[in-house]
Amino acid sequence: MLRVLFILLLRSFLKKINFNNWKQVWQIAWPLIVANSFWNLQITIDRVFLGQYSIDALAAVMAAVGVFWAPMALIQQTASYVMTFIAQYIGAKQPHMVGPSVWQSVYISVVGGVLFLGLIPLSSFVFYWFGHSQNIQALEIEYFNALCFSALPTALVAAASGFFTGLGRSKVIMLINCMGLIVNVILDYVLIFGNYGFPEMGVEGAGYATALANVAAAILGFYLVFKNENREKYNLTESWKYNSDLLKRFLKFGLPSGMQWALEGLGFTVFLIFIGRMPNGDAALAASSIAVTIMLLSALPAIGVAQAVSIMVGQCLGEKNPQKAEAYSWSGVQISMFYIILMGISFLCFPNFYLNWFHNAENKELWGELSVIVPYLLMFVALFTVFDSLNFVFSFALKGAGDTRFVTFVALLLPWPLMVLPTFLVSHLQTGVYWAWAAASLFIIVQALVFLWRFTGGKWKEMSVIH
Repeated sequence: MLRVLFILLLRSFLKKINFNNWKQVWQIAWPLIVANSFWNLQITIDRVFLGQYSIDALAAVMAAVGVFWAPMALIQQTASYVMTFIAQYIGAKQPHMVGPSVWQSVYISVVGGVLFLGLIPLSSFVFYWFGHSQNIQALEIEYFNALCFSALPTALVAAASGFFTGLGRSKVIMLINCMGLIVNVILDYVLIFGNYGFPEMGVEGAGYATALANVAAAILGFYLVFKNENREKYNLTESWKYNSDLLKRFLKFGLPSGMQWALEGLGFTVFLIFIGRMPNGDAALAASSIAVTIMLLSALPAIGVAQAVSIMVGQCLGEKNPQKAEAYSWSGVQISMFYIILMGISFLCFPNFYLNWFHNAENKELWGELSVIVPYLLMFVALFTVFDSLNFVFSFALKGAGDTRFVTFVALLLPWPLMVLPTFLVSHLQTGVYWAWAAASLFIIVQALVFLWRFTGGKWKEMSVIH
């Protein structure tokens, strides 16, 4: 069945190939791909260091990030939705509205980032409820509490990046993410292991390294936003006041966009909770952490293409040209699928190449279990990431038009019956981790088909987030 479906989709994509559109999408996408690759490299190095420090630390970080990501995604992705407003204002030839849009994003970032710190007193209760081993629980709490301090700078980075993304100046995002990468890698090395006279902080050090790296990236980002030519051209210094009408529209469309990521993050967090409760929970959780880290090698570049599509859809709809927006979207699917298929083949053919990045000889028994589990999980990754190319591009295209409520509805409805519930039902099995990842694959495939259906329906062509 999947083979027939894949062949039909492939034929449809080949008929729609337009290499001129590929070129235009690629011009905006490649800097975003590089920028996302910097962020992906930052995450990968972070996990590699933690894997070398302790396999338990690697397992704990995966669950802690899941808890962190659900509320963080709501704030970050709501703030970053400024790129859609900016793209549509630029397409509609209203550059004076760019500045007010940026400031509303900043206000959302600050309020959300400060409120996020209120989660720290709740962390002990949350991770105790997970039911993971005591050692894992302690590490989860340490990492989560340190990571909470990264919420505010992360949201501000999203606001600054959204400014340049909406303008189509995606090369600037590379500089911002590169700053975060360099600072994070240096601080990881000194704070996790206690090098160069710094205290050995383990997972806690990794969390603080991420927070400080995002502070550095946010400072650079807003320095570039407020450079002289931007201040004058986009009305940045004179538009700092609260704009109730614009903020209401920002929340109307941006909040559902953030909710999509938050709901999917929540579903994935509960998915990980049940994996950690399996009979071989520590090994299953660590293996899932490794698989997700490797999966990001294909996912994050594809998200860069999807972001480029979202920008172009917004600008085309601002120009009242939905047919052009549709053509760019299909080109984005073709580019991202081509890359993802190549990565999936490498996951199938060279699983040990990726697995050895995380090698830790201190716990030979646990490492032996991981060596068996991870290659099988990478088979699932190779399958569902092909369909994830549809998810990324079509969901971003819909959000670029303003169809955020539908995207949120899908994120609310699909993960629980297709991924979370089946994982709960197999959580007592020794082989439950394989069935869990099979359920996750089914969820991704069904979600891709739903977004494909919505996109081809064409309702989004009549939408707009601006007056």
